[in-house]
Amino acid sequence: MSGNTLADPQVKTVLDRLHREAKGDRWRIARALPSAALAWMTGGAKAIEPALRPYLSDAYLPLSSAQGRFLYLTARALGARRAVEFGTSFGISLHYLAAAVKDNGGGIAIGSEAERHKWERARAHLAESGLADHAEIRLGDALQTLADVPAPVDLVLLDGWKDLYLPMLDLLTPKLRKGAVVMADNIDTFRTTLAPYVERVQSGRHGFLSMTLPLGDGFEYSVYVG
Repeated sequence: MSGNTLADPQVKTVLDRLHREAKGDRWRIARALPSAALAWMTGGAKAIEPALRPYLSDAYLPLSSAQGRFLYLTARALGARRAVEFGTSFGISLHYLAAAVKDNGGGIAIGSEAERHKWERARAHLAESGLADHAEIRLGDALQTLADVPAPVDLVLLDGWKDLYLPMLDLLTPKLRKGAVVMADNIDTFRTTLAPYVERVQSGRHGFLSMTLPLGDGFEYSVYVG
Protein backbone atom coordinates (compact mmCIF):
# COMPACT_ATOMS: atom_id res chain seq x y z
CA MET A 1 0.00 0.00 0.00
CA SER A 2 1.14 3.52 -0.70
CA GLY A 3 0.55 6.70 1.28
CA ASN A 4 -1.94 9.39 0.31
CA THR A 5 -2.44 9.90 -3.40
CA LEU A 6 -4.69 12.89 -2.69
CA ALA A 7 -1.51 14.73 -1.64
CA ASP A 8 0.17 14.03 -4.98
CA PRO A 9 0.66 17.45 -6.67
CA GLN A 10 -0.70 16.17 -9.98
CA VAL A 11 -3.90 14.86 -8.39
CA LYS A 12 -4.29 17.83 -6.06
CA THR A 13 -3.95 20.34 -8.89
CA VAL A 14 -6.73 18.69 -10.90
CA LEU A 15 -9.06 18.26 -7.93
CA ASP A 16 -8.55 21.81 -6.70
CA ARG A 17 -9.35 23.17 -10.16
CA LEU A 18 -12.46 21.03 -10.55
CA HIS A 19 -13.79 22.08 -7.14
CA ARG A 20 -13.24 25.74 -8.11
CA GLU A 21 -15.04 25.26 -11.41
CA ALA A 22 -17.92 23.52 -9.64
CA LYS A 23 -18.66 26.71 -7.72
CA GLY A 24 -20.25 27.97 -10.95
CA ASP A 25 -23.12 25.55 -10.31
CA ARG A 26 -24.81 28.20 -8.17
CA TRP A 27 -25.52 30.22 -11.32
CA ARG A 28 -26.69 27.18 -13.27
CA ILE A 29 -29.06 26.26 -10.47
CA ALA A 30 -30.28 29.86 -10.14
CA ARG A 31 -31.23 29.79 -13.81
CA ALA A 32 -33.34 26.69 -13.17
CA LEU A 33 -35.18 28.02 -10.10
CA PRO A 34 -38.24 29.46 -11.90
CA SER A 35 -38.93 26.10 -13.55
CA ALA A 36 -38.36 24.29 -10.25
CA ALA A 37 -40.75 26.62 -8.45
CA LEU A 38 -43.44 26.10 -11.07
CA ALA A 39 -42.95 22.33 -10.88
CA TRP A 40 -43.31 22.43 -7.10
CA MET A 41 -46.54 24.43 -7.30
CA THR A 42 -48.10 22.15 -9.91
CA GLY A 43 -46.67 18.76 -9.04
CA GLY A 44 -45.20 18.90 -5.56
CA ALA A 45 -41.71 18.08 -4.36
CA LYS A 46 -41.32 15.01 -6.55
CA ALA A 47 -41.75 17.14 -9.68
CA ILE A 48 -38.78 19.39 -8.90
CA GLU A 49 -35.93 17.14 -10.01
CA PRO A 50 -37.41 16.32 -13.46
CA ALA A 51 -37.92 20.04 -14.00
CA LEU A 52 -34.28 20.72 -13.15
CA ARG A 53 -32.75 18.13 -15.46
CA PRO A 54 -32.69 20.18 -18.70
CA TYR A 55 -30.81 22.97 -16.90
CA LEU A 56 -28.16 20.81 -15.27
CA SER A 57 -26.49 19.08 -18.21
CA ASP A 58 -23.41 21.28 -17.70
CA ALA A 59 -23.50 21.33 -13.90
CA TYR A 60 -20.85 19.55 -11.83
CA LEU A 61 -23.18 18.75 -8.88
CA PRO A 62 -20.22 17.27 -6.99
CA LEU A 63 -19.49 16.14 -3.50
CA SER A 64 -17.84 18.84 -1.43
CA SER A 65 -14.14 18.49 -0.75
CA ALA A 66 -15.00 17.45 2.83
CA GLN A 67 -17.32 14.74 1.54
CA GLY A 68 -14.66 13.65 -0.92
CA ARG A 69 -12.04 13.29 1.81
CA PHE A 70 -14.53 11.36 3.93
CA LEU A 71 -15.25 9.09 0.96
CA TYR A 72 -11.52 8.51 0.51
CA LEU A 73 -10.95 7.78 4.20
CA THR A 74 -13.87 5.35 4.32
CA ALA A 75 -12.59 3.50 1.27
CA ARG A 76 -9.12 3.31 2.83
CA ALA A 77 -10.54 2.01 6.12
CA LEU A 78 -12.45 -0.68 4.23
CA GLY A 79 -9.40 -1.66 2.21
CA ALA A 80 -11.67 -1.18 -0.80
CA ARG A 81 -10.51 -2.72 -4.05
CA ARG A 82 -13.79 -2.33 -5.98
CA ALA A 83 -15.93 0.79 -5.61
CA VAL A 84 -18.97 1.73 -7.67
CA GLU A 85 -20.39 5.18 -8.31
CA PHE A 86 -23.79 6.12 -9.72
CA GLY A 87 -23.58 9.60 -11.26
CA THR A 88 -19.97 10.44 -12.19
CA SER A 89 -20.60 13.85 -13.83
CA PHE A 90 -17.20 15.46 -14.48
CA GLY A 91 -15.35 12.98 -12.28
CA ILE A 92 -14.64 14.77 -9.00
CA SER A 93 -15.84 12.05 -6.63
CA LEU A 94 -14.40 9.30 -8.82
CA HIS A 95 -10.95 10.83 -8.21
CA TYR A 96 -11.36 10.24 -4.47
CA LEU A 97 -12.42 6.63 -5.05
CA ALA A 98 -9.68 5.94 -7.59
CA ALA A 99 -7.06 7.40 -5.24
CA ALA A 100 -8.30 5.16 -2.44
CA VAL A 101 -8.24 1.90 -4.40
CA LYS A 102 -4.78 2.80 -5.69
CA ASP A 103 -3.54 3.43 -2.16
CA ASN A 104 -5.15 0.19 -0.98
CA GLY A 105 -2.79 -1.71 -3.24
CA GLY A 106 -4.71 -1.66 -6.51
CA GLY A 107 -8.25 -2.06 -7.72
CA ILE A 108 -10.86 -0.25 -9.74
CA ALA A 109 -13.38 2.52 -9.16
CA ILE A 110 -16.26 2.04 -11.58
CA GLY A 111 -18.34 5.10 -12.42
CA SER A 112 -21.41 5.64 -14.56
CA GLU A 113 -22.50 8.66 -16.58
CA ALA A 114 -25.42 9.10 -18.95
CA GLU A 115 -24.25 12.37 -20.58
CA ARG A 116 -21.61 11.76 -23.26
CA HIS A 117 -19.92 15.16 -22.90
CA LYS A 118 -19.57 14.65 -19.14
CA TRP A 119 -18.26 11.12 -19.70
CA GLU A 120 -15.63 12.43 -22.13
CA ARG A 121 -14.49 15.21 -19.81
CA ALA A 122 -14.40 12.96 -16.74
CA ARG A 123 -12.15 10.53 -18.60
CA ALA A 124 -9.91 13.40 -19.65
CA HIS A 125 -9.70 14.68 -16.06
CA LEU A 126 -8.68 11.24 -14.78
CA ALA A 127 -6.02 10.98 -17.46
CA GLU A 128 -4.73 14.42 -16.51
CA SER A 129 -4.48 13.50 -12.82
CA GLY A 130 -2.79 10.17 -13.56
CA LEU A 131 -5.59 8.07 -12.04
CA ALA A 132 -7.06 6.65 -15.25
CA ASP A 133 -5.56 3.22 -14.61
CA HIS A 134 -7.63 2.91 -11.44
CA ALA A 135 -10.96 4.15 -12.82
CA GLU A 136 -13.49 3.07 -15.40
CA ILE A 137 -16.48 5.16 -16.46
CA ARG A 138 -19.37 3.40 -18.17
CA LEU A 139 -21.46 5.50 -20.54
CA GLY A 140 -25.24 5.07 -20.58
CA ASP A 141 -28.13 4.09 -18.35
CA ALA A 142 -26.54 2.98 -15.08
CA LEU A 143 -29.21 0.34 -14.51
CA GLN A 144 -27.80 -1.34 -17.60
CA THR A 145 -24.14 -0.38 -17.55
CA LEU A 146 -23.60 -1.38 -13.92
CA ALA A 147 -25.67 -4.56 -14.08
CA ASP A 148 -22.63 -6.74 -14.73
CA VAL A 149 -20.34 -5.23 -12.08
CA PRO A 150 -18.71 -8.27 -10.45
CA ALA A 151 -18.87 -9.04 -6.76
CA PRO A 152 -17.61 -8.33 -4.23
CA VAL A 153 -18.22 -4.58 -4.11
CA ASP A 154 -16.68 -2.81 -1.13
CA LEU A 155 -18.20 0.66 -1.44
CA VAL A 156 -21.00 2.36 -3.38
CA LEU A 157 -21.64 6.07 -3.89
CA LEU A 158 -25.11 7.15 -5.05
CA ASP A 159 -25.04 10.68 -6.46
CA GLY A 160 -27.13 10.62 -9.63
CA TRP A 161 -30.85 11.23 -10.21
CA LYS A 162 -32.61 10.72 -6.92
CA ASP A 163 -35.54 8.67 -8.21
CA LEU A 164 -33.01 5.99 -9.18
CA TYR A 165 -31.39 5.55 -5.78
CA LEU A 166 -33.67 2.68 -4.78
CA PRO A 167 -33.40 0.85 -8.14
CA MET A 168 -29.62 1.22 -7.96
CA LEU A 169 -29.60 -0.12 -4.41
CA ASP A 170 -31.67 -3.11 -5.52
CA LEU A 171 -29.26 -3.71 -8.40
CA LEU A 172 -26.08 -3.52 -6.35
CA THR A 173 -27.04 -5.01 -2.98
CA PRO A 174 -26.55 -8.63 -4.13
CA LYS A 175 -22.97 -7.70 -5.09
CA LEU A 176 -22.04 -6.13 -1.73
CA ARG A 177 -19.73 -7.90 0.64
CA LYS A 178 -20.66 -7.89 4.31
CA GLY A 179 -19.34 -4.72 5.84
CA ALA A 180 -19.57 -2.79 2.57
CA VAL A 181 -20.59 0.85 2.80
CA VAL A 182 -23.19 2.65 0.68
CA MET A 183 -23.18 6.45 0.70
CA ALA A 184 -25.99 8.56 -0.76
CA ASP A 185 -25.82 12.32 -1.28
CA ASN A 186 -28.45 15.10 -1.15
CA ILE A 187 -30.66 13.52 1.50
CA ASP A 188 -31.82 16.85 2.94
CA THR A 189 -32.30 18.68 -0.36
CA PHE A 190 -34.49 15.92 -1.82
CA ARG A 191 -36.05 14.84 1.46
CA THR A 192 -39.42 13.87 -0.05
CA THR A 193 -38.04 12.04 -3.08
CA LEU A 194 -35.48 10.18 -1.00
CA ALA A 195 -37.75 9.35 1.95
CA PRO A 196 -38.39 5.79 0.64
CA TYR A 197 -34.65 5.26 0.23
CA VAL A 198 -33.89 6.48 3.75
CA GLU A 199 -36.71 4.33 5.16
CA ARG A 200 -35.29 1.28 3.37
CA VAL A 201 -31.76 1.60 4.70
CA GLN A 202 -32.70 2.80 8.19
CA SER A 203 -35.52 0.31 8.81
CA GLY A 204 -33.24 -2.53 9.91
CA ARG A 205 -35.26 -4.93 7.75
CA HIS A 206 -33.16 -4.96 4.58
CA GLY A 207 -29.65 -5.77 5.69
CA PHE A 208 -28.41 -2.24 6.43
CA LEU A 209 -27.52 -0.17 9.46
CA SER A 210 -27.69 3.49 8.51
CA MET A 211 -27.70 7.12 9.61
CA THR A 212 -27.74 10.53 7.92
CA LEU A 213 -24.49 12.39 8.45
CA PRO A 214 -24.32 16.22 8.54
CA LEU A 215 -21.98 16.42 5.55
CA GLY A 216 -22.94 18.48 2.52
CA ASP A 217 -26.71 18.62 2.36
CA GLY A 218 -27.19 15.26 4.05
CA PHE A 219 -25.00 12.21 3.45
CA GLU A 220 -26.61 8.84 4.16
CA TYR A 221 -24.03 6.36 5.49
CA SER A 222 -25.18 2.76 5.34
CA VAL A 223 -23.28 -0.39 6.33
CA TYR A 224 -24.37 -3.68 4.76
CA VAL A 225 -24.58 -6.34 7.44
CA GLY A 226 -26.43 -8.91 5.34
